[in-house]
Amino acid sequence: MSVPTRRRRWFTVCALTASAALVAIPPSAASGRGGASPFGVRTLGQLAKERERSVGPVSPSPHLQADDDDGNEADEIAEGADQYAEARTSPGVVAPGAYGAAWRSLQRLPATKGSWRNVTDLPYNSDDPRYRDIDSNSSGGSGDVTGRMAAIAADDDGYVYAGSAGGGIWRSHRGGGHWQPISDRLPAQSTGALALDGAGRLWLGTGEATTNADAYLGSGVYLLAHPHHGTFSPRRRVGGDELDSTTIHELRFGGGKVWAATSEGVWSHSTKKLSGPWKLEFAPNPEFLPGGSEADDPGAPYKNIANDIAIDPKDPSKVVLAVGWRSGDDYNGFYTKTHGTWKRIADGLGDLPADADNVGNVTFARSADGSRYYAIDQSPEQLNTNPDSGLEGIFVSRSGSPTGPWTKIADYKGLAADNSALTSPGYMPGVQAWYNQFLTVDPSDPQHLYAGLEEVYETKDGGGTWSTVGPYWNFGFSCWSIDPAKQSGDCHQTTHSDQHGVAIGRYHGRAYVYVGNDGGVYRRPVHGSQDASGHATDWTSLNDGTIDTLQYYSVGIGKDLDHGGLSVTGGLQDNGQSILRSNDTVMGSNFGGDGGDTLTNPANGCDIAQEYVYLAIQVTNNCAVNDGSWTTDASKATSYGVAPPDNATSEARFIAPLAADLKNGSTWIAGGRHIWVQTHGYAIRSGSEWTSVHDFGAGRVATAVAASGGRIYAAWCGPCNNQGFARGIAVGNADGTGWHDISLPVDGTVPNRYLSGFAVDPKNADHVFLAVNGFSRHWTEGPGAGVGHVFESGDGGTTWKDISANLPDVPTDSALVTANGGVALATDLGVVYRAPGRTTWQRVGSLPAVAVLQLKTSPDGGILYAATHGRGIYAVKLRALG
Repeated sequence: MSVPTRRRRWFTVCALTASAALVAIPPSAASGRGGASPFGVRTLGQLAKERERSVGPVSPSPHLQADDDDGNEADEIAEGADQYAEARTSPGVVAPGAYGAAWRSLQRLPATKGSWRNVTDLPYNSDDPRYRDIDSNSSGGSGDVTGRMAAIAADDDGYVYAGSAGGGIWRSHRGGGHWQPISDRLPAQSTGALALDGAGRLWLGTGEATTNADAYLGSGVYLLAHPHHGTFSPRRRVGGDELDSTTIHELRFGGGKVWAATSEGVWSHSTKKLSGPWKLEFAPNPEFLPGGSEADDPGAPYKNIANDIAIDPKDPSKVVLAVGWRSGDDYNGFYTKTHGTWKRIADGLGDLPADADNVGNVTFARSADGSRYYAIDQSPEQLNTNPDSGLEGIFVSRSGSPTGPWTKIADYKGLAADNSALTSPGYMPGVQAWYNQFLTVDPSDPQHLYAGLEEVYETKDGGGTWSTVGPYWNFGFSCWSIDPAKQSGDCHQTTHSDQHGVAIGRYHGRAYVYVGNDGGVYRRPVHGSQDASGHATDWTSLNDGTIDTLQYYSVGIGKDLDHGGLSVTGGLQDNGQSILRSNDTVMGSNFGGDGGDTLTNPANGCDIAQEYVYLAIQVTNNCAVNDGSWTTDASKATSYGVAPPDNATSEARFIAPLAADLKNGSTWIAGGRHIWVQTHGYAIRSGSEWTSVHDFGAGRVATAVAASGGRIYAAWCGPCNNQGFARGIAVGNADGTGWHDISLPVDGTVPNRYLSGFAVDPKNADHVFLAVNGFSRHWTEGPGAGVGHVFESGDGGTTWKDISANLPDVPTDSALVTANGGVALATDLGVVYRAPGRTTWQRVGSLPAVAVLQLKTSPDGGILYAATHGRGIYAVKLRALG
């Protein structure tokens, strides 16, 4: 489980994202020796500081700013644009259909021999008692976890459907657990919405709309007519390509229509006749839609965001739209149709705000009997001015009409007072309401409501009183203990933090509530039990290992000296660092937070360096095995904070590059504004042991580093978004000598796009391959977008040759030279391989349309490991590839 104030900025076109990006941990906190907190560098004491700094990039509408210096909101938003997304979009705007075309092209490639093996398809225990070290979140109470779940659906026959952020849709017929993937044939595995209609059909809206840092666009809406059986098919897409390359926040039903709230406005389609185009019901700024006069404007992706649709149960012709960008814009508000035209509701909503300043991300929920409507509202003004929370409140319309009048039934202070785990100034309930929201009403009781923000809340009296039934974690409560003999002392299991999806269904005649969050799927009885603090005593994790949607940024492999075989580790979105030793039947978590890049000693898999974010690096020499005794004796800690100085100044990427020299594993290279080198390997104990060997200059940060025999290749960007995007390469030596910039003109051979990875030939340091992210100029409208995704140099980077050949036009994330001289590429849609002596590329095995962010080989070079961002870690034997 990660500390709250982590991650995320905004979306450009490829991915919706949002602010609240985690800032650097001061060196004093990163030392791993600070006080008796159970969180190491992830202390709650840092939350207020991080929140204060994270709000900085949030760019509100000009009318929300007290001293707006230039009034150009689009420039400000673009400047703070999410780093994960900008790698795929800069230097311009990507046209719709790019991913779909890439997927079709990839499927046409010839395939290699050999099959992928899922390495991480077993339970991942975030509370594994072996790993209670200072930088672990073990004992927090989340139990078994998997990757982020964006949407949940459930019926009364025991079937549950879980839609993951990047790993597709999963089905259970046992009320959760024993999962099966059912969307692997689709060209998009990112989920925005799941909904069962009155006929029991399952509707899937692709494209995650949580506005976080690593979401992907979708390919439209799909229907599974008999969801108890079968799988989703591309042939069962609803309508045409109107919703291709959008994100879908919600799907709602009424009046014989399905309504879709998307990143490009609100659309509708008949639920009976699935052919024919979607109808655009409302877009507040249609000139910014694809094909519009302002479609190429950098601010276009923010101008037509729809969040939800509320349909009057007594009159389906009465519809209220919740529309608006979470950071604020003039068009934000609630809309309804009057005399055939959509008009903003100016007043008359009661406590629910109608002004643009206070309407942001909104979620609706309706009671089964039609007597109540509920809503969560995130306020742009609160987001930009309140360091504690962005929540405007939770509201009820007791008339059952979405037009109200609405009454506020909860705010962040009240929720915090209901035994929340988030009571520290700077991080209180709703601080990430732009990212975390769900609502559902008990079908048998219109006053029984579950609400999800960072935590799970329950009210049984329509909002009169609330209980925090799913606290953020158990740290800080009197029942908590780090004792490895217990999960979290005398506390009951809670859910993982950061709630996104919810559903109520029945299994064996009993009603359950299912929640989806950054740690997977959990359930409890709808009428469950609570302790004296109002915390639920009956949560069950449904992440049993049959569902693997883990979102890896990295992978590391080393020999398991204690048990033989190999140890496999990797950094994850919001699920720390997983570790799987050769004799394990359950993975453990030895570092918490967002796990970024990782280094593992091939000769000893317990020598591990794990990056948190912004180069906050920890190192351990015993796999971070610890019984928690460091809480009373600081000398017992077995991991150490060794962040280079760019961490303290935030001059590094969110997931910053980290590498070891191919010829000398004790020489490490880390990239921020500077290129940092340390030569103590896994014996490093302090951030002061890093030496700056090159300075890119203010405003520039490293995007990729690699080294062999003391020769270092380093790529940078700055600015890194599509407002004047620039990139380059510098080459030099680990001792600080010989550094020089490579000439890469905008219109040269190497495109003016994000440079994402180097692969150095282990036999010749002058022979290097370069991976280039984003899409080629056919899809990207930006200066120098160029063509190609992989380039080769034989003279140390002085000149480059495009060797993309038949490679699909797909963002390429990293490259690796195999021991036999082949080249493997990790792309947003899988892995491709060029065998030694060949000039064309083959698709490696058969993976769903999942992003692969990093490749590594086993210590003997015989096995290729792929870190996917949504389906765990996979392995394939290299000799089988040919």
